[in-house]
Amino acid sequence: MGFPAMPAVERIRLHPEYRRRLARLAELEADREFCRHGMGHLLDAARIAYILNLERGLGFSRELVYAAALLHDVGKGEQYETGAPHDVAGAEIARAILSGTGDFSPDEQEAIVRAVREHRRPSPDASVLGALLCEADKASRACYECPAREGCSWSDEKKNAGVGV
Repeated sequence: MGFPAMPAVERIRLHPEYRRRLARLAELEADREFCRHGMGHLLDAARIAYILNLERGLGFSRELVYAAALLHDVGKGEQYETGAPHDVAGAEIARAILSGTGDFSPDEQEAIVRAVREHRRPSPDASVLGALLCEADKASRACYECPAREGCSWSDEKKNAGVGV
């Protein structure tokens, strides 16, 4: 039994710049006690976003949702190394990666880049995809089971208190 292929998402995952950034992020977070931003988190966010997309009838393609989710924290290493906000740095990195794959239309690329830029905090001005990604990103965290939750900088209101999605 195989899963339906997502060639555009695979090209992102295998893109040399993406691989380099993901590997560097793993190095930077190797001793991190709190949430990490590796492939497990990225796929959790993608799956939650896609479930919400289907449940709400938003109409985004599976590859578009997964592409946005796999790219949403691509700027995290830049934040650790230079202090640049990872949503801002990530949007530019995502733009470069997407332009190198040729899989998404210019409008789709812009939607993904905008969602990466909007994923950190809820905003009434966010695009539908950006709001979806923000919600999925936060829902992907199992704060209620985290052994480091007492030392986490997230407020209790921001932490997930139980299984939601």
